[in-house]
Amino acid sequence: MAQTKEISVEEKLRALYDLQLVDSRIDEIRNVRGELPFEVQDLEDEVAGLSTRIEKFQSDLETIEHKIKEKKNAIDEHQAAIKKYTEQQKNVRNNREYNSITKEIEFQELEIQLAEKHIKELKVAFEQKNQTVVTNTDALEIKKNHLMHKKAELDGIMAETAKEEEYLVKKSEEFSSKIDDRLLIAYHRIRSSVRNGMAVVSIERGASSGSYFTIPPQVQVEIATRKKIITDEHSGRILVDSLLAEEEKDKIDAILASF
Repeated sequence: MAQTKEISVEEKLRALYDLQLVDSRIDEIRNVRGELPFEVQDLEDEVAGLSTRIEKFQSDLETIEHKIKEKKNAIDEHQAAIKKYTEQQKNVRNNREYNSITKEIEFQELEIQLAEKHIKELKVAFEQKNQTVVTNTDALEIKKNHLMHKKAELDGIMAETAKEEEYLVKKSEEFSSKIDDRLLIAYHRIRSSVRNGMAVVSIERGASSGSYFTIPPQVQVEIATRKKIITDEHSGRILVDSLLAEEEKDKIDAILASF
């Protein structure tokens, strides 16, 4: 949000450093959670995937059982036909009729053999898929148990830090509103490009905090005047003098202590 009232460079530096302190605390809270949210999401996806897989195999098992039942019913029908044709053979009038009925009986017997073969194959497929269901069900229970513990761990961390994080996010927005858009964009750009997220650092022992590169005395004096925004030529971070940093740390500590 652009600031309508013009503020001094020192006020901008203080707002920037306040914003950095608050954002760093938010980073600490989120680092405590670490990879847990992603681990929970991955486990939820795995549980969903296994559940879908099990449902698919269970549906396949029902289909196989239905096919076995159909084959058994077909065998009963073929056996009934054999019984009928066998009775008809007793009343044939000539060899032609006898041979014709015999062929029908043989056909029915072949159909029974084929159905029995199919039943054996279906039973093998059933056992294989059923074993897969058992294996996946065991895996699902392990994943569910793992997920339950990970979620409990994450929920515990969230319960401890949720209110503080919400408060800090509001403070971050509050300090951001005091900084003009161009400077705020630069702050976020620097923050995203450095490993520890520190876009604004103080001078410590003649060097920028966390850096081994010495700041020239003349530049240190210029930083202490708080008349312009100065960045570290090596890291690109925005620099503030140690006195300003101490004052703002005390202020932010007091704000957080009141929370």
